[in-house]
Amino acid sequence: MANVRVERRLAAIMAVDIVGYSRLVETDEARTLAEIRRLRAQIVDRIVADHKGRFVKMMGDGAIIEFGSVVDAVACAVALQEDVTSDQAQIPSEHRIVYRIGISLGDVVVDGDDLLGDGINIAARLEALADPGGICISDTVWKQLAGKSSVAFEDIGERKLKNMAQPVRVFRWAEATVAAVRGTHLPLPDKPSIAVLPFDNLSGQPEDTYFSDGITEDIITGLAHFRSLFVIARNSSFAFRGKPINLAEIGRRLGVSYLLEGSVRRAGDRVRISAQLVEAASGAHVWAERYDRHLDDVFAVQDEVAQMIVSALVGRIEDADLKRLARTPTDSLTAYDCLLRGLAYFRGYAEDDNQKACEMFERAAVLDPHYAVAHAYLAFVRIAMCGYASAPAEVLAASRALGTHAVALDPQESRCHRLLAQTCLFGRDHDAAEHHLRRSTDLNPNDADGLMQMGFLLSLRGRADAFGWMEAAIRLNPFHPLWYNGDLGGALCTFRRYNEAVQALRRLPDRWQWSSVRLAACYAHLGQLKEAQAQAAVVMRFRPDFSTAEFLRNSILLEHDEDREHLRDGLIKAGLPE
Repeated sequence: MANVRVERRLAAIMAVDIVGYSRLVETDEARTLAEIRRLRAQIVDRIVADHKGRFVKMMGDGAIIEFGSVVDAVACAVALQEDVTSDQAQIPSEHRIVYRIGISLGDVVVDGDDLLGDGINIAARLEALADPGGICISDTVWKQLAGKSSVAFEDIGERKLKNMAQPVRVFRWAEATVAAVRGTHLPLPDKPSIAVLPFDNLSGQPEDTYFSDGITEDIITGLAHFRSLFVIARNSSFAFRGKPINLAEIGRRLGVSYLLEGSVRRAGDRVRISAQLVEAASGAHVWAERYDRHLDDVFAVQDEVAQMIVSALVGRIEDADLKRLARTPTDSLTAYDCLLRGLAYFRGYAEDDNQKACEMFERAAVLDPHYAVAHAYLAFVRIAMCGYASAPAEVLAASRALGTHAVALDPQESRCHRLLAQTCLFGRDHDAAEHHLRRSTDLNPNDADGLMQMGFLLSLRGRADAFGWMEAAIRLNPFHPLWYNGDLGGALCTFRRYNEAVQALRRLPDRWQWSSVRLAACYAHLGQLKEAQAQAAVVMRFRPDFSTAEFLRNSILLEHDEDREHLRDGLIKAGLPE
């Protein structure tokens, strides 16, 4: 028999599914089918075509789509979720169309217009893992995205997929962690409110985005010191980078009246910064300016932008606030550049990102020994590299000394106090941690991270007012990073609010041991022993040598013995080794 040649090719495959399709059809078949047809005609077909996708298969509740590039596939998935979420925002939840999406990269077999093979199957399994409104991708897709896409994904660990011999490492779209916020409109605060959107990098070099991001973040920090303003945190402002959402909708989702947008162009020793303040609801320009300066003047430009915004929104600026704005963090632009590069690495998820961040912070501190923030971040990243609360005593002591030195260099820098507070907490000095966090939040009342960390610290001390701090943090940072869920879940667990704790902790990757262990205890205290044992198995998969006693000794920062004993009881009930 002659050999039959099988045509194969490498393809990015997207599997799309409608959440709760059977329920929607059962409730109102005619309306559901008409709405699906409308969405495809008005949104789906256009976005797929824009990203060079090809429909391989259409089902009543979903589709299989092929792309020649993972970058195009991911960009298409994000655009679909954003546009459909926005389109459906005002429709009652019981009738709303919500998609789940999975994307894989693999070898497929061509069968006429159809495609077969593991690439198709893996995409379908990934789609089933995605949250409503979310996206899951395989590790092969994630690796191909490196340096080519700004879309953020979170590692949720290896998953055993149905009918797949080997487990697949899965990454979840970061914005899906705030699905409850996307598409909802937040109320306006009782003071002038603003979000600073990420300034565009016009330098012609994509790798220079860290610099324009740093300029944006420093403007946010400058504005955040004013108690008369409500300033959205960086993480939430940056969630809208490159998204096809109009300014009015961004304002509604963040619950702010004003937006600042702009651009940065760096060429040689010159920098051009353009900024414009816009009324979100109407799109009317309140103020605009362009600065063409020497790089040495970059801090002065940041101060001027902050001053003009506060003057426009609030009126007169107090002398004390002006003096705070006028402080120059460093005289070395090279040190500043190193700090910005370090922060970009510090927020990354690659295995060596903390090491690279440490090298950049070290370089910044050497270039300017008086650069307080560089010393503060250097102290903290050294602890992060050694396991945070489980870091060796000598590392904690050295980092605390360096963090104390940073505060002494600049007692008015809120970040120095906040980072030192974390170091003190990891060293089990709750009093010092609370002192520095209170100083940090006094200096910067809009620092959402500081507010969340204060709430978590108070929960460790058994203080019920912890949740007020956490709620304030989440309002300032509705598109918050994952660790907010960990702190909130831990606090809820401490106060025996197990059902709520489970909802928060389930958002976190399995590899985050601290949260996985807490989740096992919550299930055990709820009497859900099957779920508790399953979560305990996850813990043991990542840490075969796990010991409850060692975990409580090295990783748990609860101040009161009764809280530690209660957590221990939950872990033993879940079946974790004593």
